[in-house]
Amino acid sequence: MPTQQLHSQEKNAERRALEPLYEVRGSVRESDTYKPISKVNIEVNGGAYTVTGNDGDFRIKVRTGDELIIRHKDFETVYYTIKDNERIIVEVKPSNPTNQVDSKYRKSIKSFNSLIDSASTYLKKDAEKSIQFVADALSQSNSVKQSAEAYELLADINVYWKQYDLAVSNYRISLQNTSNNEVKLKLGKAYELNKNYQESIETYKGIKNSELSNWQLITMYEGLGDTYVAIKKYDLAIDNYKKGLEVAQKHLIAPKVTDLNSKIAQAYNASGKVDKAKDYFENSLNLASKENKTRAVKEKIVVADFQNTNRGYYDEIELRKEALKDIEDIEKDSVLDNESPLTSQKQNYKIGNAYFLQKDYANAIPYLQKSISEASKREDLIVKKDATRKLSDVYYDAGDFEKALLAYQEYTEVVDELYVKKEQELSYASRFNKNIIEKQNRILSLESDRQLSQSQYQLTTERNKSQQLIIYSLIFGLLLLLITAYFMFKYIKQQRLANNLLALKSLRSQMNPHFIFNALNSVNSFIASNDERTANKYLSDFSQLMRAVLENSDEDFIPLSKEIELLELYTKLEHFRFKDKFDYDITVDKSINIEEFQIPPMLLQPYIENAVWHGLRYKTEKGQLNINIAKKSEDEITITIADDGIGRTRSKALKTENQKKQNSKGMGNIKKRVAILNEMYKDKVDVFVDDFQATEDSGTKVVVTLKKD
Repeated sequence: MPTQQLHSQEKNAERRALEPLYEVRGSVRESDTYKPISKVNIEVNGGAYTVTGNDGDFRIKVRTGDELIIRHKDFETVYYTIKDNERIIVEVKPSNPTNQVDSKYRKSIKSFNSLIDSASTYLKKDAEKSIQFVADALSQSNSVKQSAEAYELLADINVYWKQYDLAVSNYRISLQNTSNNEVKLKLGKAYELNKNYQESIETYKGIKNSELSNWQLITMYEGLGDTYVAIKKYDLAIDNYKKGLEVAQKHLIAPKVTDLNSKIAQAYNASGKVDKAKDYFENSLNLASKENKTRAVKEKIVVADFQNTNRGYYDEIELRKEALKDIEDIEKDSVLDNESPLTSQKQNYKIGNAYFLQKDYANAIPYLQKSISEASKREDLIVKKDATRKLSDVYYDAGDFEKALLAYQEYTEVVDELYVKKEQELSYASRFNKNIIEKQNRILSLESDRQLSQSQYQLTTERNKSQQLIIYSLIFGLLLLLITAYFMFKYIKQQRLANNLLALKSLRSQMNPHFIFNALNSVNSFIASNDERTANKYLSDFSQLMRAVLENSDEDFIPLSKEIELLELYTKLEHFRFKDKFDYDITVDKSINIEEFQIPPMLLQPYIENAVWHGLRYKTEKGQLNINIAKKSEDEITITIADDGIGRTRSKALKTENQKKQNSKGMGNIKKRVAILNEMYKDKVDVFVDDFQATEDSGTKVVVTLKKD
């Protein structure tokens, strides 16, 4: 064979190996009668194997370009090359010819199959169009088997578009029509994705192992392992992964051998057994390198994440740099969306972060800058946000405060841009979910109408049966209404939670810049007065406070002990600036176990800031600020912030119009945060503001009541 031809064949084989495995469906029938032929041998050349069932149908895992070999004792062997995710219908001449089947019956089957194939084609492109094809197929369904296949595909669409609750319902409807182990495995996975973990475990365990193919058996053990990992039962997860790995190794199913080695490693790492995790990750890396470049890169990234978790930053950086080179090659042939973990902007960000954790700022900065640049080009606002914030941290730690401030300002701009984008995505998701639910309801209504029409048809012959069918249809309609109400309630609840989370993030992001700018102005004044020692001391305390604030900025609640540390740092800084204006005292009741209480981060700081800047700062003589944490009951404490400053009325009279707007906005943000948090966590926080004393300098008293979880 010529060298050039051999090279071409090797290249084609390598390209085929890069193709993902997918499932094709097919059937073998007699050409004259359209009668299904059972027990036909279906084999992929050098790969998977199965046989047709009593209905003549089969499913098999293939790649584009694989050759399908179809063998049976009653007809000549058929060879077919896989082109795409298509339905394969093999019609053979019967050994004993009989009368031809009704042409309407044949046309009905072909029409149904065509609609199902169209739905499969649009599954990942257009959910609404794909669901419409399923609805059309159901309208032409004339058997429970066809209905089961249609509902299975409808559930597959739901899973891809992350409508896991709908997927569960549709897989169950499919199984009510026809029992099928493949659908049971999918139902188990859908339960896990919908966080119905016990139902997932029960579904997997309810399948008879003896009825499963080798691939299905591995899928079952892997699914059980995934569910146990989700509920943190790592020993059970590892046990099931190893059972799956044993089957995969025995039957030389290479992709699953790689996947299961990786999942075992991840489970060991999650359970704290790092040494065992390293061994399995070493196996998975070696195995993945023998498959294809995409699989090898994915595994390198998984192992790099493991190294990061265990502070192996040098190995993490090397793996990610290797991955970046491979990603460049992959992107020559395919486009990676921003959701993919393989994007170069994510890897550059993580390399920069690893260098930062090693305090290697010189290497961290260019990688973070490259990540920001690539994220901007690809409109990946999430990575851009994380990278700009990390770059600000790097500059800050490196002592370049001017660049740190510029980077942080860019970060806040990206946060605002991301907030707008998230609002648009939520709006789109709302419309999308509404359309999906409407189509789902129409499909269920179609099924209900079909059953009702059947009952009306039977009315002329079997009146009693007809009445029962009508009753069942009414019950089904009631269940349909209940299911619809449940889905709508769940959707509204999820929407409200998402909106609340976005609002909280927006409000928190607005609270930090004001304090940062004030503090940096103070540093500037110290430097201007040549008080370098004071500036350095102030900067040291300020950096501690900012690190703590940034670490907690994404949390809804933090331990009270952390908030007290933040208050002590913040009050110390303000006293540092206004020593001649006030003294302060922070007291905590010793009978309080502060670790048992949680509080929203930076909730108290704005009240202290108001006390200092708008009350004590304008007092003629030296004032006093008291922060007292006292026990109210076993499950409640009160946090009192009291100052003997000029009071709210006199302070308001001294403000400019701009200051009034700023203060109103700041207090308004706190009220919004408290309202949202109380809605999400059942009235956990209460805030009361009043005058502190009945004198000219009336002062202000803020009482925050905090409930235990």
